Amino acid sequence: MRTTYMAKANEVDRKWYVVDAEGQTLGRLASEVAAILRGKHKPTYTPHVDTGDNVIIINASKIELTGKKLTDKIYYRHSQHPGGLKSRTALEMRTNYAEKMLELAIKGMLPKNTLGRQIYKKLHVYAGSEHPHQAQKPESYELRG
Repeated sequence: MRTTYMAKANEVDRKWYVVDAEGQTLGRLASEVAAILRGKHKPTYTPHVDTGDNVIIINASKIELTGKKLTDKIYYRHSQHPGGLKSRTALEMRTNYAEKMLELAIKGMLPKNTLGRQIYKKLHVYAGSEHPHQAQKPESYELRG
């Protein structure tokens, strides 16, 4: 009788990948990075174990959006006080908070539980082309398409 392989947290082999966001579409990049963070690209993927790799995203400020999203897409946040609803367009976000824009897109594609919060900690986003993770010897990752 064959049994299904279930990964254990201490058996997971983690790699570090660098993804260049320059010229990439926001949603397509985010969905692929979310899959890498979860470990869905590995044959040892197990839904209830964090089997994913660490991802470093550089050039987040050069991300692309299709159509009229730069002016029409609005990001909302609330201060939890009466009248505390704040909003920003995607253009403002890309100009001033490019890292946050990518982080929000990727976080929305992860599980909404403790596992999702644990997976999210392996994401590192930088607006420019420099990152402080050279000691981890990250590999360059080519996106599909």
